[in-house]
Amino acid sequence: MMMRPPVRTVLGERALNRATLARQLLLDRADLPVTGAVAHLCGLQAQEPQEPFVGLWSRLRAFDPAALSGLLVRRSVVRVHLMRRTVHLVTAGDVLAWRARHDAMLRQRVLGVYRRELAGVDLDELAAAGRAVMADGEPRSMAEVVEALAGRWPEPGRRALGEMVISALVPVAQAPPRGLWRARAGVRNVLLSSWLGREIDPHAQDGSDPVGQALVRRYLTAFGPAATADLRAWSGLAGLPGAVAAVREELVSFRDERGRELLDLPDAPRPDPDTPAPVRFLPAFDNAILGYHARGRIIDDAHRGLSVAGARVVLVDGRVAATWTVESGTVTVTPLRRLSPADRTAVAEQGGALAAFLSDGDSDGVRIADSPS
Repeated sequence: MMMRPPVRTVLGERALNRATLARQLLLDRADLPVTGAVAHLCGLQAQEPQEPFVGLWSRLRAFDPAALSGLLVRRSVVRVHLMRRTVHLVTAGDVLAWRARHDAMLRQRVLGVYRRELAGVDLDELAAAGRAVMADGEPRSMAEVVEALAGRWPEPGRRALGEMVISALVPVAQAPPRGLWRARAGVRNVLLSSWLGREIDPHAQDGSDPVGQALVRRYLTAFGPAATADLRAWSGLAGLPGAVAAVREELVSFRDERGRELLDLPDAPRPDPDTPAPVRFLPAFDNAILGYHARGRIIDDAHRGLSVAGARVVLVDGRVAATWTVESGTVTVTPLRRLSPADRTAVAEQGGALAAFLSDGDSDGVRIADSPS
């Protein structure tokens, strides 16, 4: 007798939306310490240095920006190139555990841009030279590192050489004051091993991939239920099918409305789709949007481009409904669709609170533009 495949529960967009909000700490602000929140979220995208402060303000009760700055100074949280070769804020423990697993992806992403310029360069030799330049533990700009290497490798463009060394070959951290609250500072890089006091964990060579398995579990904790394509889009790692297969028996399976398989941890929160969702202001490049290949659970296809253009967005009923900017202490909200009077009131309340946070209480100004017709 032929066995029928199991019938899996279908999760609609609204159900996925509420699950995402819950995992991303956007359904209810959490009472977590800042390190706990950064770890739970698997890091925060941080190429724009001030944006993580807004991301944590929207997720944590009584968030104090000085707490995050203090963690960066104390080296408990670090700024590094990691997932998708973008700058993330991650805990020291996570970057030490994860960095080697991302090494091949980081190299390939740089080569995807600069393959012609770097043709013929022995990357292992370049990596060793880059480490030697930075071995004294002194923070250096990319230009300073390249200046020390360019005589030996005069052919590649300086940008290509610097990107390969700093964002791929040599594990480095971006040292403060870069990334501190209200600091304006250029990028200065320091060896991760010097900054954190030990070498990164080596990548397993026996094919077991314990780090990949941990990444699957951690990703689903913060982003599930999700497809393997979502996991790949978040991490940039193509080689996780083995890790997924290794932990599959621990997971439960659903389908979305397109028929894609969604994996999840069995006891993770999946709130009722009718759970009320409060207004939330998100920073540029927020995890809640960029953490997926299929982003329809939180943003309409018509506005998908906003997620990669650096627009700051406002969630109304859990979905992107407006963009926001701030100037001279006033938060300006530009709706993408019609907002009801109740929505406008809620947006104004949260916008005023955000203005007060950004100005240390000097302003609670908020302006909401007319809704599009």
